[in-house]
Amino acid sequence: MKPLIAIPRWKAPTWERTGYYLDSLEGAGARCQLVEEKKLPADAGGFLLMGGVDVNPKLYNEKPGSFTDRPHEERDTHELRLLDEALERDIPVLAICRGHQLLNVALGGSLLQHIEDNGHRWTDEGESNWHEISFEAGRLSNVYGAEPVRVNSRHHQGITQDRLAEGLRPVSISHDAYVEAMESETQRWTVGVQWHPERPELRQESLALFQAFAAACRPD
Repeated sequence: MKPLIAIPRWKAPTWERTGYYLDSLEGAGARCQLVEEKKLPADAGGFLLMGGVDVNPKLYNEKPGSFTDRPHEERDTHELRLLDEALERDIPVLAICRGHQLLNVALGGSLLQHIEDNGHRWTDEGESNWHEISFEAGRLSNVYGAEPVRVNSRHHQGITQDRLAEGLRPVSISHDAYVEAMESETQRWTVGVQWHPERPELRQESLALFQAFAAACRPD
């Protein structure tokens, strides 16, 4: 039976496409349910956090910087409530871009609100930037292997190692010292990635990641 993966439902900003996430998960053999309620479906086998607007800095006791998006407090509250439930139930979690950052904040970490150079942001034409990363031993190295991989980059905030929450282990660090991927040291399968594996430009190379997530979400 295909596992059910719950995704908080929010209207995607213009640079995001909810359909990309659904297509990637369904292509990996999962079912998806967009959740507006305050609780996860009882039969949810996994939980995915999508990209989107910046996490509200008040959640990590900072004031918004001049480049930080206007907060979406309702979305933050909803996603944090569902994430807490997913972690309490110890169902697999895949957190992407904003989700990667929200996972860190939820567990007590913080964010660098703005990366000064343009190397990680999308271009003026809306295209992704690209760079190579590699992985330390862990769940993601089992997916991607030992060789460097090329990933897309569409963010202006980031996680530095000194801002990483306790209980999260960095498994990929960018050349300029940002946490590109992290894994929980205590949960069964909880992974955050800063890039966008769901986008069509990277979907073929990312199929193994979504397949690994779907496999982890299947009932024993």
